[in-house]
Amino acid sequence: MMEYLTAGMVSYLMGSIPFAFVLTKIFLKKDIRKIGSGNIGATNALRTGNKLIGYTTLILDIAKAVIPVIYIKINFPELIYIASLCAFLGHVFPIWLKFKGGKGVAAYVGILFSINILLGIVFIVSWGLVFLIFKYSSLSSIIGALSIPIYLLIINETSSVVFFAIMFVLIFFTHRDNIKRLKNKEESKTKIYWFDYQTLLGSLLSYESSHSWESS
Repeated sequence: MMEYLTAGMVSYLMGSIPFAFVLTKIFLKKDIRKIGSGNIGATNALRTGNKLIGYTTLILDIAKAVIPVIYIKINFPELIYIASLCAFLGHVFPIWLKFKGGKGVAAYVGILFSINILLGIVFIVSWGLVFLIFKYSSLSSIIGALSIPIYLLIINETSSVVFFAIMFVLIFFTHRDNIKRLKNKEESKTKIYWFDYQTLLGSLLSYESSHSWESS
């Protein structure tokens, strides 16, 4: 019983680290909850106009799910679904921000790749195809999440279908406002900002110059 509690609590706390909130506070001196949709996920972090912060948030949000899930997978494989669910819930309901977090997509991607690389690939391919056609990140995420239990049913891997069906329901729930906007044709299309070295250099130089007074 103690192992379940420990695995769940550690995974939740890792998942609840609000990287978008922390990075925008440190580097932009802004509250991401007052930018764009107000969400603390990577998509909204990109809406700050700073690609470096946006993509760093994405990587860190994936990593904060990968670390606990991989650790549990290696040391306590029977607890992997507990760790996965708690890491996801930590991202969606972070204790540090009054339980108002992101939509959980980046964390879910980390969970999928940690459990089985093929599941991560299925999600990414499904997400990418839907995004190429419709340009809605929210719709792509919902269809991507739905593709996992469908894929498992197709290959007759029924032992974990219930867990991933639950994860789809949770993703669907976190996107309920997006679904309303999609239904009313009010959802904003998402623009993918390609990352390059000039972006990285520009962001670092901008940050350095804006903080040069601290060393003077």
